[in-house]
Parts: sequence; structure tokens; C-alpha cells
Amino acid sequence: MTRSRQSTNTSSYQTPGGRGSRRRRIRDGVVAILAAGLLAACSSQSGSATSTDASPTKTPLNQAQLRSTVESTMAELLVPGAVVLVRTPDSIWVDAFGTRQLGVDDPVSVNDHFRIGSNTKTMTGTVMLQLVDEGLISLDDPVSKYRPDVPNGDAITIEQLLDMRSGLFNYSELESFNDILDNDPARVWDPEELVALGLAEPVYFAPGEGFHYSNTNTVLAGLIIEQLTGNELRDEFQQRIFAPLGLDQTSFPAIEDASLPTPYPHGYLYGTNVQTEQDPALPAEEQAAASAGTLLPTDVTNTNPSWGWAAGAGISTAVDLANYVEALIDGGLLSPETQQMRLDSIQPSDPSNPTSAGYGIALAQFGPMLGHDGSLPGYQSFMGHDPNSDTTLIVLTNLQAAPGGEQVANEIARALIGELY
Repeated sequence: MTRSRQSTNTSSYQTPGGRGSRRRRIRDGVVAILAAGLLAACSSQSGSATSTDASPTKTPLNQAQLRSTVESTMAELLVPGAVVLVRTPDSIWVDAFGTRQLGVDDPVSVNDHFRIGSNTKTMTGTVMLQLVDEGLISLDDPVSKYRPDVPNGDAITIEQLLDMRSGLFNYSELESFNDILDNDPARVWDPEELVALGLAEPVYFAPGEGFHYSNTNTVLAGLIIEQLTGNELRDEFQQRIFAPLGLDQTSFPAIEDASLPTPYPHGYLYGTNVQTEQDPALPAEEQAAASAGTLLPTDVTNTNPSWGWAAGAGISTAVDLANYVEALIDGGLLSPETQQMRLDSIQPSDPSNPTSAGYGIALAQFGPMLGHDGSLPGYQSFMGHDPNSDTTLIVLTNLQAAPGGEQVANEIARALIGELY
């Protein structure tokens, strides 16, 4: 899910591009994930940006080279701390870098907990698909069947909520909303309040006539899950995903809870949500000051993540997230038929550009890897799994975006994929 530089987990996802090109609305963890750079790095063997034929080199992981790549990218982007995991059928490498707190000798550990932003969207989508398997809902159902208050609700399907093609306005693009995040970061947001903000604004397009990454879609899906099950979404996550997969270090906090389980790194943010509304990059003079060390990021560790809720409030560790994304892609949480349908749902976010980042039913594709990314105040993350080579990559950082606007976990992932493939 999600802050202004994104975010949770990137351009408006409609226009994925290279470093510094992402507009703020991706703050929500949108996976416009350096599509151009990542895809190019992943497709050199076939020449097709969306091909999954490329395979990692078969030689053992060169941990020293991977470590050097992470350290140099972190230094370039001024990232305080990170945890990185690479797992192949033959080996696993997980390492921690940097500090939990600026100015303090407190090294990050591989067991640290990070906010995972819009990676949470895949969990909301998974539970909805489990309800489809159970016959409680259909992806073809109109949203109005469950929420008569939604504009165009008779024409919007449940599937279009999950694949970002509903046209509903993204509440986290509102300047008034971002002003509250800046000035009252401890505020507790009720999910109904978030949906109301989005529904009060004009729609982007008629249902199915475009693609626009919107937290409103996923929060609305979370509310429908609660309506169908009679349980809180956090309890559904625990019973349906966390417990079955043994994700003991993964959680979805109550909306009043802004804490992180120990151990955890502090989370940092350059600029403000309002400041980066139109451009995630700081002004040139501020970028220079950050590089010189005279402008430091703000500690936003305790910003309440309730503003992202079903779209981005999750918390996890590198190992838990690796185990989760492998089950997400390889199967085990859904019926085989529904799992395959989900994988087949991925299509280019820009139909006119087949090399644009792919997005489907709460699932993203970048080159041969499937998964998602996430971003929100203080944290940015990337999770990807290549089902053909059985390679998994996790990057967790305690900085949301670099002074130049780059999504730092995505940049580290891009560099590592260049080493692996």
C-alpha cells in the first residue's frame, strides 16, 4: 500500500517507466515497478519484455557480488537499511544491511519486521478468490449486489475491483487526504471513511475501459469480504493465509495499532506527501542537500497504516514473505482451477504497450517474476517468484523513496535481477 512517493508499493501504473518517472499516486505500492528496467533485465534471452523463458544462471549464487550490488545501490539511493533474500532450488542467500536508526549503531537483522504496503493487496485478493472457490461470491457479480452506494456499481464486477479496472477514484490521490497524513500521522482511519472519500470523486473511466491503480478498489474488496464472512479481515488473513502457511512473523494490525513487532527498523521519508503529490522527486537543491548529508529524511515509523488497510497495512519479514509469495504463485491457497485463472488474468497495464508491467487479479508480473511491491511512509518492499526457475527475490527497505523519487526496493530488485538473469 503506500505514501505519496509511490505506494504502498512506480508511475501511475498506467505509465510505468524508469527511475524518477513515477507519479505520486503510486504511493500505494503500485507495481509500476520500474517496468522498463526490470523487464529489460529479465528478458535478454528471448528479446521479449514479457517472456518468461529467461532463466537465472545455473552457477551457485555469487553472494559477494550480490552483496556488493545491494550496497552500491543503497549508497547511491541513500537507503539507511535493507534485508534481501534470494532463494533458488540449490541455495538461499539472506542478508541484512545498514542501520535500523539513523545516527545509531543498530544494525538491521534478517529477522526484522517491515511494513509491506501493497503486497497486502495480494492477500485481500487471495481471500476473495477463496470465497469464490467456496461459492459465496462470483468474480462476475456486480459490486452493487454488495454495495449499492458505489457509482457504476451495476457495471463494475468484483474482478474489476481486484485487477484495477473499475475506474473508481483512488482516495490516496487527494491533496486533502495527503495533508492529513502529513499533519496527523497517528490518525486512525476507518475503512468506510476511506471508501467514502474515493466514491465522492468522479470516476476515471467506465468500468473495464482502462486501468488505474486505486486503493479504493482493494479497501472496498476488504469490506465485502467482511460482509460475506461476518469476520474482521485480519481474522480471515490469519485463518486462511498466515496460519496455514506458518507465517508466524506476518501480521495485519487492528486499525488502532501503529506499532511494529520487535525487532524492526525505523522507517524514513524524504519530503512530505503533499510536497511529492505531482512529482516524487525532491527539488534539485534538496536532492543535492540530501546527497551532501545536510538534509535528512524524517522518521515516520509510527505513522498509522490504517489509511491503507486492506490495500497496504500488512507487516512481515523476508523469510515469511518468501514463503508467502511462493505459495501465492505456485499454488496451495486456491483450487487449481482458480489458481490458474488468476495467473492467466495478468495483462499489460497499458494495452497499447505490450512491454508495460502486467497486472491481473491482485497480482503483478515483472519479467519472469510474479508477485507485487509495496510502499507506504517509511518502507518499500518487493516480492517476486519465478515459477519456471523456482527463484524467489525479496527486498525490504526502511526508506520509501530516494530523494530523486526512485522506489528503492524496486531499484535494488532490478539490479539483483540483472545479476541473476
